Amino acid sequence: MTQNTKAFDHWIRTDFVAINTQLETLYFEHHSDRAQVEGIGDDLKQQLLNDGRTLLASLLAEGNTDEGFDAGFDLLGNIGFYMAACRRHELTEPSRETKSPLVEASALALQVGASIGMIPRFSTAHLTTHNQAINGRAKSFTHLPDEAIFNEFNTRSILAYQEASTALIKVVDVGISSPVAIDLLHTAGVALKKVFDSNQQLNDQLDVDRFFYSVRPYYKSHRVGNNIYRGANAGDFAGINIIDLLLGLCRADESYYSQLLVDKMLYMMPDDQAALRNAMRLPNLLDALLSSPDGNWKAAAATALLKVCRAHGATAEQHHNLLVERFIRVPSQQLAAQHHQNLTASGPPLPVLLAALEKLRDLRCASPRHDIVTAAAKMDQVKELLR
Repeated sequence: MTQNTKAFDHWIRTDFVAINTQLETLYFEHHSDRAQVEGIGDDLKQQLLNDGRTLLASLLAEGNTDEGFDAGFDLLGNIGFYMAACRRHELTEPSRETKSPLVEASALALQVGASIGMIPRFSTAHLTTHNQAINGRAKSFTHLPDEAIFNEFNTRSILAYQEASTALIKVVDVGISSPVAIDLLHTAGVALKKVFDSNQQLNDQLDVDRFFYSVRPYYKSHRVGNNIYRGANAGDFAGINIIDLLLGLCRADESYYSQLLVDKMLYMMPDDQAALRNAMRLPNLLDALLSSPDGNWKAAAATALLKVCRAHGATAEQHHNLLVERFIRVPSQQLAAQHHQNLTASGPPLPVLLAALEKLRDLRCASPRHDIVTAAAKMDQVKELLR
């Protein structure tokens, strides 16, 4: 890590966080409209803009030091944090611009993003699974406890999903009829129960208003150079989609779902991208079970597989019906009309986003639908094996 990189990282972990926290306090105290940021804390905003620009100018002048993926990924995250904070505080706003006014940040983000094979902005991994803590404190936008809670439980859920996906890949390797497959399916089910429990703790501990007004706004879409990039999403990792595909609840050759995979691919770590591509070519376990010849093993395997499918569906239902409903849809109803265009991190209007999330929930729950093919019929066939 060069001296310029160290200086920028130190700033991101200290003054950057302090300024954002001060600004969030000012916004939150504006009770008549907590989403209003214009005309509030302008001196702090200019300090954030100028201090970051000075540090980035030094980094840009330094050029590509080629210190490897880890260093590049960490630097990209720091640049992304700065650009996301500028977007949050309305120092940049894509609808009023044709290119980002953050010239130095854009140039460096585009260079680093292209060199490591990721989008040129911060990703979920920068705040969760690859967010290195120093003296007990990981990187964040603010010192607010609710941001720490959000990141901590998102990290726990992602790691548990990864445990489940790893177990399911091993089931494919040994075959659904192997006695070891039962153990692996049990491991996957236990991991998915961890996801469910983590989501429940997030729901219990996270303050709705603090999340909606002080955490969520850092995930908005913004320009890097000429192009607009959507905000990072908690689902931007391969594990959850590997589970979808290997269980047979979602199909890579279905246009809605394949579009989802294409849209998120570059928001994931390169290793995750490779793992997801690999999973897209593997046979799924529902089909493997149903196409296998009958045998004494089949009822036990069917029981274990059904449990994992139901556990995965339960986490999807919980996420949508509890977390999305409570932390996004309901508070959005109180939002002044002028703020609606910036409501979602992914860009589309909230009703469009909610409809897409409902479709994904129903795929993972194998719920019957008339507009898309789900695994409902195959799940009924599996249940028949147990009668």
